[in-house]
Amino acid sequence: MVDLNKIRLTNLLCLPLSAVFFVVSRLRYYCYKLGLFRVCHSPIPVIVVGNITVGGSGKTPIVIALCRHFEKQGKRVGVVSRGYGAKHFQDALLVKSTTPTSECGDEPALIASETNACVVVAKKRPLAVKYITEHALADIIISDDGLQHYAMARKVEIAVVDTTNGLGNGLLLPAGPLRELPSRLKSVDIVIHNGESGFDISSRLVAVQFVNVATGEVKPLGHFKSVRCYAVAGIAKPGRFFDTLKTLGVDIIKKPFADHHSFSNNDLDFDAEYPILMTSKDCVKCRDFATSQMWYLTVNAELSEHFYQQLESKL
Repeated sequence: MVDLNKIRLTNLLCLPLSAVFFVVSRLRYYCYKLGLFRVCHSPIPVIVVGNITVGGSGKTPIVIALCRHFEKQGKRVGVVSRGYGAKHFQDALLVKSTTPTSECGDEPALIASETNACVVVAKKRPLAVKYITEHALADIIISDDGLQHYAMARKVEIAVVDTTNGLGNGLLLPAGPLRELPSRLKSVDIVIHNGESGFDISSRLVAVQFVNVATGEVKPLGHFKSVRCYAVAGIAKPGRFFDTLKTLGVDIIKKPFADHHSFSNNDLDFDAEYPILMTSKDCVKCRDFATSQMWYLTVNAELSEHFYQQLESKL
């Protein structure tokens, strides 16, 4: 899972800063462990879906899959998130269908649109948990990311590992991509290897259909086969989306953007001759100016029954 070939001179030069990061993060961890820092507990079970690396590892589709799993059981699900890039002034913000992504962030908006979960955003996650608990909005709470947010007590910890990039060069920030040492994976309840089978517990994204952002019209996966299309992706690893479209036979013109990019109408002012295909995470930021030229690809995270059995045994 660690690729030593990814270590460069610049990484080595950053090692002193990584040592500082390690000391500070360990001190912080033990301050919570020893009760020197306050840990906020909830009477509602909290499941954390996080990772030990920076960058996208596929957490949000797994959170959505978990929401649907518990909803099928008749449970009310709450989701808490920091809401990357969110600009709101409340201690905790309840995400509604009308909430702009500029206020709540793209991932919370996507989760709210794809599930029946009560999604709450807060810069401090315990405040989001407190909001859900005090308003009796859920029977179970899922945290989208937050493995390192130790102020929030949790019942179950799930770590998602991207099998394509693994743990990178195995070094801590800023010399490498790690938020915590690889040994942290031994302390979580479940490790999901995302993107490749062959592991005890794995997940993979499965494309479902294309949906028109403006009209809601649905088309099958083969609809854009051999069709010239713009492929728009403002995610951590846009190459994955582009590869998926290529697998579906789409003739793509790549248009990558930075992760969590805040889209405007000018960003998608392309030749009207070609359809625009985007991820579901990006489409929630384009709804206010969407045209019939814009489509998004819906995907589902497929998890083994063994995973759900393990999860239920931990609750």
